[in-house]
Amino acid sequence: MFRRGMAARLACAAACLIAGVALALPSQAQTLTMRSALSRALAASPRLTAAERDVGIATGQRIQAGALLNPELSYEQDDSFGSGKYRGTRSAETTLQISQAFELFGKRDARIAAGAAGVEVAAIQRKAVRLEVLSETAIAFLSVLGAQRRIQILDEQIAAIDRLTPLLRRRVEAGASSPAETGRAEVASALVRADRERFKASLASARRELAVLMGDPAAKFGEVSGRLDTMGKPPTFQSVVAAIDANPQLVRWTAVFAQRNAELLLARLKPYPDVRIAAGWRHYSETNDDAVRLSLSVPIPVFDQNQGNILSAQESLAKTKAEREANRNTLIVIAGRAYDSLQGSLRELAVLRETAIPKAVEASEAISQGYGQGRFTLLEVLDAQASVTQARLREQEALQNFHAGVATIEGLVGNPFTLARESAR
Repeated sequence: MFRRGMAARLACAAACLIAGVALALPSQAQTLTMRSALSRALAASPRLTAAERDVGIATGQRIQAGALLNPELSYEQDDSFGSGKYRGTRSAETTLQISQAFELFGKRDARIAAGAAGVEVAAIQRKAVRLEVLSETAIAFLSVLGAQRRIQILDEQIAAIDRLTPLLRRRVEAGASSPAETGRAEVASALVRADRERFKASLASARRELAVLMGDPAAKFGEVSGRLDTMGKPPTFQSVVAAIDANPQLVRWTAVFAQRNAELLLARLKPYPDVRIAAGWRHYSETNDDAVRLSLSVPIPVFDQNQGNILSAQESLAKTKAEREANRNTLIVIAGRAYDSLQGSLRELAVLRETAIPKAVEASEAISQGYGQGRFTLLEVLDAQASVTQARLREQEALQNFHAGVATIEGLVGNPFTLARESAR
């Protein structure tokens, strides 16, 4: 009975373990799409979370900017605890009063305007960060997709070399080839395998980078799915430059200008005095009489007229245009680099697809057929196969560079390319 019970418990535990593994594997090996990667990156990005907190901080500052000054309650006691008739509190005069300062000349309105502009700056900056996260994630996704395809190309070359082995053995047995050619084929296959291991290391790094962007310390997804082999014609660079002006990084400068303009107005209004009005009740202990006490106070701006802060605000406002132009120039340089890259990739793809790849494939097939007939050497076969592989690797690199350039520019202009989106990226 004991053995039967133990066996039953072990079988149950094994079944639970197998079921758990079966349930866990699909989630770990789930294929990742571009849309899913972008959604996960937006949900997990700490930079985007920090940008959202900046909006909350600016909102709090805006609320505080509109707060009215608090009233003050004061208590005074005169003519007490002295000598003679002022001993104790018999002759004391006690005053209880409340005072309120009133901001004049639109200071509160200027402060509110600066706070509202600060909220707008933070909100626009959040949009800029969102575009950056999307662009970086798209480029990381494309890196994984390209690395996967390059490994597949090398696997195809290894399989092609391995298919030569039976034919090579028959030629050696027939005396048509030297036994050294077997070692030469093994060396060629080993070199391609070494290249594949190098690409696998690059793939692992690209997968980790994509996983970190999606909020995971390690890649928990399977392969990424997508196509790089279809493209669309990009718009002109002039239209890209024109669209850059809609980038949130540049739009935010309009809000920054409004904020700094409000801060300058506030600095200019600060020397104008505010009014403090007080009203109180005074009790005379010696005569047991009461009286009302009223006061009005206004500071005299003789020594401090806020000239330093006014100058600082003026310079801050004046440099806004220069900062925007510098920011715009930087974006144009980045966009130009990406645009040149994708245009160069298009030209490279045209050469590869129209000439290099078809000719390399045609030559490789002819040489492989001729090798079986004894018209070509093994070295020529291997060289032809390597040419096909290198051409296809160049094609994949150009495709990845094209789509990476598109993703970079889309992140700058904030809108997708129409023709590029018609492709199945």
